[in-house]
Amino acid sequence: MPVIEELTKGDVVATRTIDITRADLIRYAGASGDFNPIHWSEATAQAAELPGVIAHGMLTMGLVIDLVTEWTNDPTAIIDYQTRFSGMVPVTETTHTSNPATPFDNPNAGAKLDVVAKVGAIDEENKIVRVDLTVTNPREDGARVLTRAQAKVQL
Repeated sequence: MPVIEELTKGDVVATRTIDITRADLIRYAGASGDFNPIHWSEATAQAAELPGVIAHGMLTMGLVIDLVTEWTNDPTAIIDYQTRFSGMVPVTETTHTSNPATPFDNPNAGAKLDVVAKVGAIDEENKIVRVDLTVTNPREDGARVLTRAQAKVQL
């Protein structure tokens, strides 16, 4: 668990590049019950005038907060998490290169997200740190995917 007295506003506490595959989208659809075909059908996504199959927003949000969970080493330390969805995450086809015997072991990402977690504010009296997350898509010239992504962490 990080120590609040050792943190300073602006400290980068974690960074990560997240790979997303179409197999991830299928697993998320099954777990969440969100079977909207724009998340798995190229034809449906294009008919909806999307650039192709796109990742679920809530999947993106969940993958990003995992960075803060690992930093705290305690998922119960996150007392609030909010964001706004500001950009789509197109997930290109990757299954044609995977081994059908191990469909979930696909080393080729269909999308990537770059995430930087910084200390945005410190409330020493209440032992709460706000972690600001910058989430960008390196394949879309670093376009922001989430804006105002902030987690409050009780330390």
